[in-house]
Amino acid sequence: MNLKFDVMIIGAGAAGIMASISAALENKKVLLLEKMPKIATKLKATGGGRCNLTNTLPQDEFMRKFGKHGRFMSDALKRFTADDLREFFQTIGVQSHAPDGFRVFPITHNSSTILDALDKELRRLNIEVLCEVNITEISKANDVFIVQTAHESFTAEHLIIATGGLGYPTLGATGEGYTFAQNFGHSVTSLHPAMMPLITKEKWVASCKANTIAAATLKVNLLQYKKLKATGDLIFTKEGIRGPVVLDFARELTPILDTQGEVPLLVNLTKGLNEEQIFTYLKTCLSQNPTQTVLELISTLLPTSVAQELCNMCDITFEDRFKNLEGIKREKLVKYLAWTPLTVVGHEGFKNAMITRGGIALKELNPKTMESKRVSGLYFCGEIVDLDGPCGGYNLQWSFSSGFLAGKLGKSDD
Repeated sequence: MNLKFDVMIIGAGAAGIMASISAALENKKVLLLEKMPKIATKLKATGGGRCNLTNTLPQDEFMRKFGKHGRFMSDALKRFTADDLREFFQTIGVQSHAPDGFRVFPITHNSSTILDALDKELRRLNIEVLCEVNITEISKANDVFIVQTAHESFTAEHLIIATGGLGYPTLGATGEGYTFAQNFGHSVTSLHPAMMPLITKEKWVASCKANTIAAATLKVNLLQYKKLKATGDLIFTKEGIRGPVVLDFARELTPILDTQGEVPLLVNLTKGLNEEQIFTYLKTCLSQNPTQTVLELISTLLPTSVAQELCNMCDITFEDRFKNLEGIKREKLVKYLAWTPLTVVGHEGFKNAMITRGGIALKELNPKTMESKRVSGLYFCGEIVDLDGPCGGYNLQWSFSSGFLAGKLGKSDD
């Protein structure tokens, strides 16, 4: 095999594969290196194996979901939009749709469809793909990058690092990309696991496991973080909470956990009803059926197992009548129905984290090209940079868009 290339890409996930294709379409000779036995192992697992490629949000709203750094994505998203992504997949034989009007999936709802099509496109473009590669050293000399493996040495004028984050080590995450970046003088921000279930101090959640609460709202009960809030479906587990809203909110909570040790939450389990609305609702129900017990009454708002635990918290027996409750118990019950306290005390770390929060400092990258400001010819894309979004196709679109832009190697569309 010829060991000299125009560009080498390290990491064959979504960002690395797209960077390879983008570079090859510019008639570059491309080498794609992957440490796992197959390409895109993490991509295959995304969206529960259904591969939520992107979503239908306008660009400004899309970027806002990434927080204060979201504007960094502007150039990449303009160069390779969600429509461009869908059109690209259509040209390589994958039809997509948005069955809920928001999330975009391949119509097969099977990530293997995506992987097979990308693999064929890599072959069609004669991109050299090497898997099970262990990189021992990366350096640059005389304007040429040198990648040393256990057996061979490869060279190229351009290097793209797309090694992803630290989540799911069983799917290949090791964090070596951060080390490569630091060896080239780049800064890496604090790294935290994101998008995963959370462990609570309260043990009553185990009695409610598998119960799904629709449109639950979570907010942090700490003054300095009072603006942090999220709404979505919540599921109780043996040790805590999970579900879409928890996966999204975890990315906000893990950095706080590191400094505070625990994070007190208030959780609205009643679809946004406040105390006054809950009290009015309960009175209306009682006027129609005055003999209802407290448990029967609040079971009209919540799953029975959750209703039982709220009764226990308020020292109310299941057979008590609402009208006979002491005022203090009644007030506490209504208060807890509006905002149930929970305390997050931990998580499973990067083992089950879908995304890594933090990465290569954005100020050290050119957003118009994804090129390093410190080392010419060096590019980064995808999850390795300090950008992460919520569930719903955000992170995959960013990976594809940033990979596409990096693969252009600074060339504009003009």
